[in-house]
Amino acid sequence: MLRQTSPHHRAEDLSVKAEATRFRSPAKTPPSLFGFIWLVSAHNQLGLALISILAFLAGIAPLELQRRIVNDTFRGGTPKIIILLAIAYAGFAALAGMIKLSLNVYRGYVGESATRWLRNALLDDLRSSTSEHRQAVAKGVEVSLVIDEADPIGGFVGTSVSEPLLQGGLLVGLFTYMAYLQPLMALIALAVFSPQFVFVPLMQRAINRRVADRVTTLRQISVGIVEEPRDRNATSGAQQARIQEVFVLNMGVIRLKFSMNFLMNLMSHLGIASILALGGYYVVQGKTEVGTVVAFISGLGQLNEPWGDLVNWFRDLRVTQTKYDLISRAVKNLRD
Repeated sequence: MLRQTSPHHRAEDLSVKAEATRFRSPAKTPPSLFGFIWLVSAHNQLGLALISILAFLAGIAPLELQRRIVNDTFRGGTPKIIILLAIAYAGFAALAGMIKLSLNVYRGYVGESATRWLRNALLDDLRSSTSEHRQAVAKGVEVSLVIDEADPIGGFVGTSVSEPLLQGGLLVGLFTYMAYLQPLMALIALAVFSPQFVFVPLMQRAINRRVADRVTTLRQISVGIVEEPRDRNATSGAQQARIQEVFVLNMGVIRLKFSMNFLMNLMSHLGIASILALGGYYVVQGKTEVGTVVAFISGLGQLNEPWGDLVNWFRDLRVTQTKYDLISRAVKNLRD
């Protein structure tokens, strides 16, 4: 026979819940990704930005030195000048490498510090959950959030500002330099990259959807492991179905990611072929120098790397935003 709850007991239960909600500490985990980045690394982002500016400035200078070395060689320049230019080229290359080394180490420090902060904040937030009937769910989600999902989000903090600044600065600087040397050839290089502004966002949105579904499914697997029912055969079928779903989602992400890389590489090689054809014609007609064509080909090769890194950063941004939104909602649901 069911025991009826008196109005007095219901009022007492409501009073206890209200009191618990009143004195519960506010969530430490910021609700948005950029709010989290600002909170844990605002002053470090300024230092990373300054080093990024130095890195892309040092990365552009070798192109001009390379062009002058080739032109002086074909024009019959003195060995002394050519050797000095070669030494200067090697010096700028070493300087750019040391700056990037410092940048990467600094990024790693900022990313690991952010991961440590996020894990501690998630532990504090999840332990303050007061819903007894959600204990198994909370434990399963806590394992997934603290151990697995915090790491890539913290790692993104180190590159959140410096990466687009560095790679975007390189792209703008290289295009500006090529436009200064030969505007038409620079226009062709830009036209080759234009299709990527269309297919990259479309394919990235498809990746984001699969990543969000994967994170949700992995959390369900974690909850199923923590619950550990006595009759394990009762849930083994559901767990196997979830594992299969994760496999399918991962394969979808792999196919989309490498298809995107294939299309980007194809655009790059088409650009080089176009520059070789137009540049060779200009050299034969006496409208440009061999060093300019060499600088353009080298510049296109360098464009492909920062453009690819910028696309990867954009991909990481969208994926990290999706993961962080899922974390924020999970924390909010467990605390409500």
